[in-house]
Amino acid sequence: MTYVVTDNCIKCKYTDCVDVCPVDCFHEGPNFLVIDPDECIDCTLCEPECPAEAIFAEDDVPAGMEHFTELNAELTKEWPVISEQKDPLPDAEEWDGVKDKLQYLER
Repeated sequence: MTYVVTDNCIKCKYTDCVDVCPVDCFHEGPNFLVIDPDECIDCTLCEPECPAEAIFAEDDVPAGMEHFTELNAELTKEWPVISEQKDPLPDAEEWDGVKDKLQYLER
């Protein structure tokens, strides 16, 4: 099983999760992070570190967000690995908790 970054990360991009990942399975896009399912070792360290509560075990992805599992796998092929914590996006606090942000995903 792998972990999946979902909707609430979009336009927030907190990277607390990256700092605790022992295998560098996170990839960074312009306004979203994804987890490489082939690299994730299911260590569970990232999930509690996410201030936006956007990371879920694959089996626990909320209803209606199942497509994020495929999206994470797809975007890891396009985006570079991120292995160090960075500042969140400047307006992350304003976007945290906003629903249905997929339309704002920048590729």
